[in-house]
Amino acid sequence: MLHRFHSPPRRCNAPNSAAALLAVGTLAVAALLAPARAQAQQAGGAPAEDPSAFPNRSIRIVVGFAPGGATDIVARAVAQKLQDALKQTIVVDNRPGGGSNIAAEIVARAEADGHTLLMGTVANATNMSIYRNLKYDTLRDFAPVSLLMSAPSVLVVHPSFPANDVRRLVEMAKARPGTLTYASSGAGGSPHLAGAMLELRAGIEMIHVPYKGASPALTDLMSGNVSMGFQTALSAIPAMQSGKLKPLAVAATARLKMLPEVPTLAEAGYPDFEVSSWNGLLAPVRTPSAIIDRLHRELVTIVAMPDIRERFEAQAAVPVGNSPEQFRDYIAREIRRWSEVATRAGITLN
Repeated sequence: MLHRFHSPPRRCNAPNSAAALLAVGTLAVAALLAPARAQAQQAGGAPAEDPSAFPNRSIRIVVGFAPGGATDIVARAVAQKLQDALKQTIVVDNRPGGGSNIAAEIVARAEADGHTLLMGTVANATNMSIYRNLKYDTLRDFAPVSLLMSAPSVLVVHPSFPANDVRRLVEMAKARPGTLTYASSGAGGSPHLAGAMLELRAGIEMIHVPYKGASPALTDLMSGNVSMGFQTALSAIPAMQSGKLKPLAVAATARLKMLPEVPTLAEAGYPDFEVSSWNGLLAPVRTPSAIIDRLHRELVTIVAMPDIRERFEAQAAVPVGNSPEQFRDYIAREIRRWSEVATRAGITLN
């Protein structure tokens, strides 16, 4: 673009003029390219930060539930190990509310540089179907890193309940439609959807009794104020061991090590009846693959550690540590499963 200025300039000014023109040309090109770079990044390009420098500051793991709960316990156990591996501070940031949607929205809007992560749960799959005005999409807005653990639920009843297996329970429900009750931790949660799925799969009608959390639901189950409920194995096992609850079936593909005598719902005649409280790490969707791969390698190593496996198994949870692709497929299956139940049962929330 400088060929128009090839006529011999005055000798004393030639070097300065050429340098000035080159500088102007360079600035003009940079100005033209800047919007294109910004547009490319908005369309899915990598952020300006060099992924090879990750992590260069503290990392935040956002948890959608209060401190002390099962998800928080998993997050803190993994955070400590991840901090040791990455040599950076890992902060667990509890943002309860909205069925964990507040936490998910924070991470979905965060910079895609690996320094803000979400401890995902089954709620990020079930909420896709039941909330009418959800501000994020779990598959569109997040990059799965790894599923860490899965804790199957157990269908439990009070010891005085006449049925000792699922077959008998279904017979009772069919003989007395709309009289048996099932407890849940709240409308739209996985225990609610699990009860609705049993109604749909078995062709029965029951009454849903929602509580403000898992603890009051468990208390009323042990008191016999409700007929049944799906509880995580972690919370149900102590009550079963003390004789305050009676297990009928496990909502998993295989029997649990801690409950080897309790059959699965598949054994009771309901295949593919899985209800699990799971935890896995998610990053904002445009996080560079190099960062996802680094986090994945560290998480797989952490999940394989004997003390972490023992901690998970003590919660009646199954350690996993799968690939980002496998985790994405798992989330997609969970979304499809609960979408079908929510749609057929007419379960929606604002």
